[in-house]
Amino acid sequence: MAEAKAEAQIKSILSPWFRYFLTYDPRPTLMKVKCPVLAINGQKDVQVPPKENLSAIEEALKLAGNNNYTIKELPGLNHLFQTAQTGSLSEYARIEETISPTALKIMSDWILEQTQDKSISDCGCQ
Repeated sequence: MAEAKAEAQIKSILSPWFRYFLTYDPRPTLMKVKCPVLAINGQKDVQVPPKENLSAIEEALKLAGNNNYTIKELPGLNHLFQTAQTGSLSEYARIEETISPTALKIMSDWILEQTQDKSISDCGCQ
């Protein structure tokens, strides 16, 4: 069983998608975004380190002149926005919570704030 799991992991790491993922730089794409942005990371996210990720997103948006963004690091949450002890991938399946109510509230409040009393043409999206 352990050998099959190791082989599956190796196959995943050698896949074209994984190689692309490791070299992909999202900054050029982020610099084209003109509509409102909500960028959130769990503080215990071990897959996408929150400090580096969020600061890079903010930097790219600022450079592009997009000032309509919200950046949040959510305390105690993992990559899946679950309340976590460590953030470890092995913890995911043991956590009963599918998504933190706090994360859902932040997302829904942000969406309402962006859409309240605005028509689609006012959002700056293209």
